[in-house]
This record gives sequence, structure tokens and C-alpha cells, in this order.
Amino acid sequence: MNQRPLVSVVTPCYNEEEVIGETYRRITKACEPYHPAYEIVFVNDGSRDSTWSALESICRGDPQVVGVNLSRNHGHQLALTAGLTVAQGERIFILDADLQDPPELLPAMMKMMDEGCDVVYGVRKKRSGETWLKLKTAMIFYRLLRQVSDIEIPVDTGDFRLMSRRALDVFLSMPERHRFVRGMVSWIGMRQLPLAYDRQARFAGQTKYPFAKMLRFAFDAITGFSVKPLKVAIYLGAMAGGLSLLALAYVFWSWLTGQVVPGWSSLMVVVLLLGSAQLFVLGIIGEYLGQIFLESKRRPLFIIEQICRGGESPGKDLKSK
Repeated sequence: MNQRPLVSVVTPCYNEEEVIGETYRRITKACEPYHPAYEIVFVNDGSRDSTWSALESICRGDPQVVGVNLSRNHGHQLALTAGLTVAQGERIFILDADLQDPPELLPAMMKMMDEGCDVVYGVRKKRSGETWLKLKTAMIFYRLLRQVSDIEIPVDTGDFRLMSRRALDVFLSMPERHRFVRGMVSWIGMRQLPLAYDRQARFAGQTKYPFAKMLRFAFDAITGFSVKPLKVAIYLGAMAGGLSLLALAYVFWSWLTGQVVPGWSSLMVVVLLLGSAQLFVLGIIGEYLGQIFLESKRRPLFIIEQICRGGESPGKDLKSK
């Protein structure tokens, strides 16, 4: 394209063969008011099913579609970053393939951006089709993150949003590997406006974020945007010091009164108390050191194996960033 499209829709996909056809249909319909000045960028994040075959078929039949095939599964946040790197639009609409976030809100977000802002982000009023445990843990996570984060990150928001090109350019200049996209976009600043909506259940398939992966995601979010966990060492040290002073006073009082101090019990209590505190603090420090170690390698964030543009044969050149 010699001229940038007005809007690019970026959609990461992982094992979405059951839903990709419907996702394409609804996105295309939502983009009709901007035809032909739009593109849809589907990113296949190392899917093990026929998602990439379906995307190749869609690309061959629609010049507005760009298919990006990553060399392996890099994870949602890096796959999203790959799509944002490829996107050419003046505005970029981020949408997951599972259709929990409705593509039909694109015109409303575009109108809000016309009024003068750089980011319009979706705020979830309701979340259908999700378990009680996931709803509660998500609620706790967002509020905890807001308390410990060094920047203001809106609660109950995901990656569902519309960004201006200038906001995206700032985002793409951030090189960190452990990415928490919604936090990184909040860090940019500029004028950002919320749009409340009801999140739907998945159209088909299973969630790609089980509890273990959500926990890892939460750790990346907190350690990526706050150093407050490191301050836990100070608080635990103060608590351990206070308890040690009490134990010392008890030992001294027992010595004055001639009482026998129960050696093994008191010793084990102190050892277990200090040992657990030290291991906990070392774990937190190790998390930060691990991230520094991985960042220092300067490996590419992702590797693109193929890019398939509408009406063209898939490219075979490996690209990385």
C-alpha cells in the first residue's frame, strides 16, 4: 500500500480454528464504513490446529487481510506486539479472536477518537461465560495492580482498545520482553478515554489463559510496573527484628529468674521464621533478576515465519524483532 489505511484491526490467534471464520466475518462487517481504507492483521501464534490454513485461505480471497505466521508460540502479548509491528493503519484496533470483545464497537471508538484522544480502551461492565473464581481473581488482580503500580492503570480493562498511530509509535519503541500491553499503553500517557461495554462469552473453543498462565501474567504485570514488592524485604526485616527483640527479652528475663529456656523449641521457631522470610524475599528479588537476565540477552521479541497479504502468495522470509 502506498497510502496508510485509516484503520488496522490486529487480532492474535492461537488454536482458533472453530471461531476464525466468524471472527473474520464480524470484523469485516464492522469495517464496512471504512472500505477500502482498512486492513485486518491476523497473527497466528504457533497454533497446533488448522488456524493458519484457514488464515491463508482468507488472505487469498480478501485483499484487505494480512496473515502473520509466527515461527512458534510466543504468547499472547508478544503475538499482539508482532501484529502491531506489521499494522500500517493511522489507527489500530486491538481485538482478540474469541469474540468476547465485540468488533461492532469499532465505529463508537472511532467517533470518540475523532473528538480528540489517542487511546480509547474498553472497560468491562459484565463478563459473561466466566467462572466465579476467574471473576474474583481478576477483580482482586486489577485492584491490587492499581495499588502497587507506579502508574495509573485502569481497572477491569484488557487489551481491547483503539490507538492512534502516534501512540503506537511510542509503544513500539519500548523494547522490553516481559510485556504487559495494557500497562505499557497506560504508561504512554496522552489523552485516553474509557468505553464501557458488556463482555460476552467465547463464541467457540476453550480459553487460552488457564489459572497457571494467568498467575504468570499477573507476576509479569506487577514486577513490570512496580518495585514495591522489593520493599517487602524492609517490612519483613522490621517484623523479624521486632520478634527477635521480644524473644531476646524473654530469654534475658528467663535467665534473671533462673528459669530454663526451652532451647530446641525457641531455636526452631526463630530459624523457621527468619528462614521463611529470607526465602520469600529472595524469591521476589529472583523474579526481578530473572527479568533483567532475559532482557540482557537482547534476543528478538518474536520471529515471523511467513506474511500472507491479500491476493499474494505467502512470503517465506524469516523476520524478527
